[in-house]
Amino acid sequence: MLESVMSETAFRARDIGLRAQKKILSRMAGKNVARALIDDVTASLLDNLYRLAKQYSGNKKEAEKLIKNIIKVVIKLGVLHRNGLFSNEELKYAERFKSKFRMAAMAIISFYEVDFSYDRNYLISALNESHKCLQFIVSKHLTEKSLARIDSVFSFFANEQFLDAVFRANSEYRDVLGKIVADLNKAIENGDL
Repeated sequence: MLESVMSETAFRARDIGLRAQKKILSRMAGKNVARALIDDVTASLLDNLYRLAKQYSGNKKEAEKLIKNIIKVVIKLGVLHRNGLFSNEELKYAERFKSKFRMAAMAIISFYEVDFSYDRNYLISALNESHKCLQFIVSKHLTEKSLARIDSVFSFFANEQFLDAVFRANSEYRDVLGKIVADLNKAIENGDL
């Protein structure tokens, strides 16, 4: 009897500890903390995504919120993974997510480097598949608020008007897109993507 009570208590303590880690880290998800927790290439990529979102939306606050949402979700995924909380099926979806997201990154690079190669439907499909995989992976682990953060990030970056504006010939976003492509290439070379 005492053993079952102790294992229940330990289990609850672990749950509370995990919730605390996720909460504390997500509250600190500013640029300075992100730089301490992530590598230089990822930090540069996030900075350039911020610049692109800010330039496109004309809204500094919205751009900051998007990047903070990305950081919070990545931190929470790291906490869950480090604590071995993903099931085998969720880990399979994580591999699928990685593959689909890499395909989206490769498409972005290609669309930037090869004139007139932009294929909106392909890119949206790859991003939507990534989104679905990520939602499946975290749906049992994160709150509705965190799931809404994921939705907001994908809604912004997989938006048809946004993508068309970014990839149109002579786009005003070409310079920042070039920096994002350079970051994506480095991330792929490093094996991070």
